[in-house]
Amino acid sequence: MEDKLHDYFSNESFDFQEPHTGHFERFERKLAQPKKRQFNWQWMSIAASLVLGFTFWLGSYTQKRTIDMADISPKMEEVQNYFVSTIYQELQTVEKNRNLETETIIEEALDAIEELEDEYKNFVQELNNNGDQRRLLNAMVNNYQQRLDILENVLKQIDQIKNPKLLNDEVYI
Repeated sequence: MEDKLHDYFSNESFDFQEPHTGHFERFERKLAQPKKRQFNWQWMSIAASLVLGFTFWLGSYTQKRTIDMADISPKMEEVQNYFVSTIYQELQTVEKNRNLETETIIEEALDAIEELEDEYKNFVQELNNNGDQRRLLNAMVNNYQQRLDILENVLKQIDQIKNPKLLNDEVYI
């Protein structure tokens, strides 16, 4: 190893002369120039995450929680769950019976139900604005009942369309 180093330094010609004129002045000028600050992305990312975190916290802090029928009492929650599940089942039954003959009846019923849903949303908004709870709860239950009535009537009409003789063959006592 020593031989390789010795050979390298003995074979290479190194420049041991003085640097060119003005070299020291140029070097001192470069040292005297103020360094350009490089933008530190790490601090910017920390600041951005703090701002983002603060924004989420502020948004969740100021967001109002809406009160629904189920939030009033356990009984109201039970009533709401009953109506929602029954309406869902009835809608599934109606959709299974959808065909060309029943299309218009079903669409009219769904439009009426959609209007009732919009009305229900207004009741929820009134309830959140500290309205008369008893009156609003009765209106909400009535709204659910109207939706069920519409679906039951549609199912009766569908049965009449599917079995037109059923109505004619019935005997009234």
